Amino acid sequence: MKLAIVSGGSKGLGAALCSQYAGAGWQVTEFSRSAPHAFSVPTDFSSPETMAQIVDQALTPLAGKQWEEIVVVSNAAALGPIGLASRKAAVDIIGHLNTNVVSAILFMARVMAAFQRHACRKTLVNISSGAATKGYDGWSLYCASKAGMENFIRSVAAEQARDPHPFTAINFGPGVIDTGMQASIRMASVEDFPDVGRFIDLKKTGTLRSPGEVASTLIHVAALPDLRGGMSYSVADYIAR
Repeated sequence: MKLAIVSGGSKGLGAALCSQYAGAGWQVTEFSRSAPHAFSVPTDFSSPETMAQIVDQALTPLAGKQWEEIVVVSNAAALGPIGLASRKAAVDIIGHLNTNVVSAILFMARVMAAFQRHACRKTLVNISSGAATKGYDGWSLYCASKAGMENFIRSVAAEQARDPHPFTAINFGPGVIDTGMQASIRMASVEDFPDVGRFIDLKKTGTLRSPGEVASTLIHVAALPDLRGGMSYSVADYIAR
């Protein structure tokens, strides 16, 4: 039996991943606040310590089983608050980083701890963004969190390389997907996000990829026999636009 563990799988890319893995016969465990699936575990990623406890409890029975393969996808993230960092309240900045960085790291760390001794193929995927490598006016928090998580994965890959039963940790760039997050971007004011017009045009011109298309590409990448830990893979390398 194969196991897929997904955070933020209630909608968009995460939901498509859950659907496709489950459809292929994998056992799926999904963590999100709305927890819409039969295999979902209600989890609020804005509360890191509580989230970590819930993840530990959910993984304990799974860690006691033997698995042919394990894929972990860290997808839960928030875009907002959009706008100048100098105008954000401390609680909003802390809330963003709790969700996108602290909880993301705790989630992956707890999963690795639970399954580190399993000798099967194990893949850890961080859902990244073009914001990890480029500074966007109005997205300073999102850019910082995505860049930090990419380097976290590179460091984890180095750590895992010396473990007898390593996870292969990679970053995956999904490109622009037709999701609720993109809808939120298009609703931003020009004052908060000067580049909003480009994202509106992406929708108008049909450039946005579907969640299902990106999910199938990610699943293909995660199954590559020559997957290299610490590397960044992009949907654009496999789907032409």
